[in-house]
Amino acid sequence: MRLTCMFSFILLFGAAGLIVFIHLQDPAEMVRQQRLAPEHWLNGHLKGMKFEFSLHQPEKDCTSNNQYGDTMENAAKQLMKINQVVPSYPPYQYAALLQNTNRRQKKMMFLKRENKKSTERKLLKKKTRFLLKETPILIAMNSSAVDLTRLEINDKNGKWKKLYEMQIERKKLMRDICSKYKSSSRRIITPYHVSRIFVEDKHKLLYCEVPKAGCSNWKRVLMVLNGLASSTKDIHHNTVHYGNYLKRLDSFDRNGIFYRLNTYTKMIFIREPFERLVSAFRDKFEHANNYYHPVFGKAIISKYRRNATKEALWTGSGVQFTEFIQYLLDVHRPVGMDIHWDHVSRLCSPCLIDYDFIGKFESMEEDADFLLHLIGAPKNLTFPRFKDRHSNEERTTNKITQQYFAQLSPTERQRTYDFYYMDYQMFNYTKPFEDLY
Repeated sequence: MRLTCMFSFILLFGAAGLIVFIHLQDPAEMVRQQRLAPEHWLNGHLKGMKFEFSLHQPEKDCTSNNQYGDTMENAAKQLMKINQVVPSYPPYQYAALLQNTNRRQKKMMFLKRENKKSTERKLLKKKTRFLLKETPILIAMNSSAVDLTRLEINDKNGKWKKLYEMQIERKKLMRDICSKYKSSSRRIITPYHVSRIFVEDKHKLLYCEVPKAGCSNWKRVLMVLNGLASSTKDIHHNTVHYGNYLKRLDSFDRNGIFYRLNTYTKMIFIREPFERLVSAFRDKFEHANNYYHPVFGKAIISKYRRNATKEALWTGSGVQFTEFIQYLLDVHRPVGMDIHWDHVSRLCSPCLIDYDFIGKFESMEEDADFLLHLIGAPKNLTFPRFKDRHSNEERTTNKITQQYFAQLSPTERQRTYDFYYMDYQMFNYTKPFEDLY
């Protein structure tokens, strides 16, 4: 009986204490807790907490001077913003709503990324030249698809047949030298290897430019074949080299390069290495030149000429052939190489690209006529023989070449021959001096 009374007394005392606690609780504090609840829910800071709230507009406190009036007003505004975004949901349904909202946001972000990628792809198509530098082309060995047997039945005196047989010999020698000195296990061709190859799509012709081997006039021929001019005589030297009318092979995308290398006639014209070297020296250093004198001349004179005058160091003019050879053979050159005296094996990569036609400067007229015949060029188009730069000056011949190399010591001549050794071997040029080995 006593235990029952004691238990009842404890229950009554606890109930009374609860009523007093609720009565004393500040209503503003309760509203503040309700305002914070959805905000923390949205920010994910109250995960696992159990609470309920109703998203209804609270009555605004009419007493503006109340210390909690601003708090109540801000709470009402905050709840109104939330109420405009989402309806009144219990917490477990509200969490599901947030997940769906996140999915929609992710989907929108995905679509934006897709649109961005599409825009980037369009830009990349315009920059295929730069992309190609990162994607080398692997082609099969001896992939030439052009047959040089397209000869006329009524070949007078067997002229075309003799030239055709000569082409077979030149190609065989080039391949033999490549097999002897170069690895042929992989043929990786990058845009760098085709950067000096010009394209003529109408007659499906690829021409690798070798400076000082008739390249200016060959570019004129390509421009006429492409319909850019009616005659080679109408094309000025600066138009040929600085007009950018001819397309280079490395300007095409990967598939375009691959297709043209395998289906077009690929030609190269070369020249006796020493003669080509002297021709380049005479052109660039014995005549006024606002590029080669300040860029190459000043560096060469500064390093290889003793007691050089201030004028020579300032202008770079008057480089001597012996100084030029010192620069050429120096492994620590003060200035880099130039295409006008670089190796043909580096300019045109004949061990990587299977050229269909190998012409020589020394037999330019008949080789050029034969090539134009093979590609079906207009019969009135012939290779021009005029000299448009320093036309009053004699062409560089074997005799003139001998005179320049006579200024060198036997060791310098030997080292220069070694420098161009691959070109001499690959294109069957004889040693220019008897003392060379």
